[in-house]
Amino acid sequence: MNAITMLERDHVKVKALLARLDSTTPRAKVTRRGLFNRIKADLTVHETIEEEIFYPALKSHPRAKGVVLEGIEEHNVVDNLLGELTDLSSSHETWGAKATVMRENVEHHIEEEETSMFVKARQIFDRSELEALGKRMAARKVTAKASVRTIAAKRER
Repeated sequence: MNAITMLERDHVKVKALLARLDSTTPRAKVTRRGLFNRIKADLTVHETIEEEIFYPALKSHPRAKGVVLEGIEEHNVVDNLLGELTDLSSSHETWGAKATVMRENVEHHIEEEETSMFVKARQIFDRSELEALGKRMAARKVTAKASVRTIAAKRER
């Protein structure tokens, strides 16, 4: 699969989960926590394949370096919010506000990737290069998902 297509499909999935999370209330503790855990797992896997494979390939091109560095910093902001949300009860009065800020940051990041970064990537890489990146990303995605599941299982014990 084309690397960009893979990332765009992830974007669609996480945006749908974020919309569902955004509509929850503090009374829906179990639903809220379950959706959050799925979002966190999906974002962790997505960031892994971007930061280990897609971003380094793109960053090696001078025309894309700035947008890649910005993308990494946006990941860091979201990761900090995910950590805060993980440590906070989903019924806490600030949890919903933090979740909204996290959603807004993720959606902003997606918008920038799709309107700037991916446009540059399509100019830099030819079809076969995007397919090769996609193949590497798909393989890494499998191992990243397994790692995320292992970590989640340990946390539940």
